[in-house]
Amino acid sequence: QVQLVESGGGLVQPGGSLRLSCAASRFAFSAYAMGWFRQAPEKEREFVSAITWSGGSPLYADSVKGRFTISRDNAKNTVYLQMNSLKPEDTAVYYCARQRQAYKMTRVMGDYDYWGQGTQVTVSS
Repeated sequence: QVQLVESGGGLVQPGGSLRLSCAASRFAFSAYAMGWFRQAPEKEREFVSAITWSGGSPLYADSVKGRFTISRDNAKNTVYLQMNSLKPEDTAVYYCARQRQAYKMTRVMGDYDYWGQGTQVTVSS
């Protein structure tokens, strides 16, 4: 069974930084695009960022462009989300997910088939 385990969340002040990690196992990690999504209280889950199987052509939501950076290390089966200049509106549970189809990347939530358990990010003074 595919496993995705997020880590790195926490409480940070506005303007601060966090780095999320997602450790993947039990599938051919280097063949799949990976994405990050988030869900704030009483809001729908939304796309944050995605990266291709080879680590190129990242996609970002407009709300995080220029502040967040997605990357991956295929040797470690891990995808990262570096979050800088954090704002209170970034507060959410962050999830990593695997694209359903190998060698394809989208920002559509329904195109992702496996999800981690989520990690809480709280931005507050």
